[in-house]
Amino acid sequence: MRFAGEVTASRIGSLAMTTLVAAEPQLYVRDIVASCEFYSRMLGFSVAFTYGEPPFYGQVFRDSARLNLRQVDAPVVDPLRRDTEQLLTASITVDDAKPLFAEYQRTGVEFVQPLRAEPWGAQTFIVRDPDGNLLLFAGRGE
Repeated sequence: MRFAGEVTASRIGSLAMTTLVAAEPQLYVRDIVASCEFYSRMLGFSVAFTYGEPPFYGQVFRDSARLNLRQVDAPVVDPLRRDTEQLLTASITVDDAKPLFAEYQRTGVEFVQPLRAEPWGAQTFIVRDPDGNLLLFAGRGE
């Protein structure tokens, strides 16, 4: 089966390749203002913008990591399934996870998974935001 406009291996050689430069996951939250406060105060992000009156959309960033926040009235993902299966909302790559983990310990962030060495060589940890979004932070191993 082929799709209209599909890029095939024979066409790739003749096309200029585009470089993907960033990804901005969208997190669903109940309150944009409260979420911006959490990401700023607890995770060290800054607010790029909020939109609407009252705000219903926004973005936070820390260094090159950007997270879009979208207000919803009810959970988009079943909370029981999210927690049981550790369904991640975002994966954020860091240069070194250990100092960030220590920083977040000092701020009192809720950890779903503490810092650990993964079989593939990374160090990872997972935090939960007030809306239940699970954020994986992954950095180089030791």
